[in-house]
Amino acid sequence: MLNKEYLCPCGTQPLETERLMLRAFSFDDADSMMRNWAGDDQVQDMYGEPSYKTHEEVRGLLEKYISSYEDGLHFRWGIFEKASGECIGQIAYFLVDQKNHFGEIEYCVGKAFQGRGYATEATKAVIRYGFEKINFNKVQICVRPSNLPSKKVIDKCGFTYEGTLREYFFRNGKYEDRMYHSILRKEF
Repeated sequence: MLNKEYLCPCGTQPLETERLMLRAFSFDDADSMMRNWAGDDQVQDMYGEPSYKTHEEVRGLLEKYISSYEDGLHFRWGIFEKASGECIGQIAYFLVDQKNHFGEIEYCVGKAFQGRGYATEATKAVIRYGFEKINFNKVQICVRPSNLPSKKVIDKCGFTYEGTLREYFFRNGKYEDRMYHSILRKEF
């Protein structure tokens, strides 16, 4: 068992599931990313990010991702479908709180790959990594009430609802809540 006093700076190590390979991004992933999710306006809007329409824009995104790996406490994986080798999305601990020992997950999966359980499969692998390797005490995730597919993923992964920050996001001319869910180490 890891020392409870700190998080392990183990970095973004490869993770394998039944149908997926999760690994750190490389510049070679640009075309697959743009084709399958990063260039899709609808996918990126649900994720809360802009879409990336040019190779230069995707390269800039990859530079940001790849440079963040250096300190060992940034965790972002490309989600690759084993059958096709395609980069179908991404998943990360986009927030790591070293003092309080928790991380918050975010993810997105391309439209053509949604509804197949890939987000659930990737999220379960990243939750396990968070507790077993990084040494988190708590893993959390949030969702907008309008994002029904993500709410299903959260339920399937065993998160517990914690509460809602009302009218947190201003999107498309209206406010949306931010619903928080978590899993504690002792519940895992």
